[in-house]
Amino acid sequence: MPATPTPEPAADTPESAADTVFHGIVQGLAEQRFVPGQRLVELDLAAQFGVSRASVREALQRLAAQGLVELFRNKGAAIRTLSVQETLDVLDVAERMTGLLARSAARALAAGAPSAPIRDALARLHEADRGQDQDAFAGARRALYRALLAASGSRELRRLLPSIHMPIVYAQHRPATLQQVRMRDYQAMCQAILAGDEEAADRAGMAHVRNVRAAIAPRLQG
Repeated sequence: MPATPTPEPAADTPESAADTVFHGIVQGLAEQRFVPGQRLVELDLAAQFGVSRASVREALQRLAAQGLVELFRNKGAAIRTLSVQETLDVLDVAERMTGLLARSAARALAAGAPSAPIRDALARLHEADRGQDQDAFAGARRALYRALLAASGSRELRRLLPSIHMPIVYAQHRPATLQQVRMRDYQAMCQAILAGDEEAADRAGMAHVRNVRAAIAPRLQG
């Protein structure tokens, strides 16, 4: 899930300097290069991404609008930290949205949409999982969500899914079993989608988020 989810379904190729910073921070959350609560210093980010401070400010404003970053008057910015209740709320929304995404993609494939992008992303996930390459796995996850969004053809899903704060949930609560859960669930979800089975895809998508919730439950209780 949210990839980003993310923000995790966003494209890897930025269109502007501000996009470079925006996507870099979102992807950095997925790859643990940024963590909840971390301060974001404009000068440091400008040097890190090779852009102007104006582009950094634009990216931070966009991240703040999506709720990923908090802006403090005269104190800069920081990656947002979610409370336990906020985390549960995010998971509740993500559960329904992931099921809807999977259902929509299954419907589209049953109607003749191409399956190759989904198959390719799933193959990349398996390869990254076998190699225990976390960065490659994160990239394959983003590719899978992009493929599902493209297959669904839903403008509303493309608009709403990136606004769910799953990148923060994953960065803040990262159990050791998370990749194993993801790989198993993505396989089940894609199997139903590729078969064009809307009901099974919906169930698999929702089950994935429930399994994530179960995996991070001990951390929420702590």
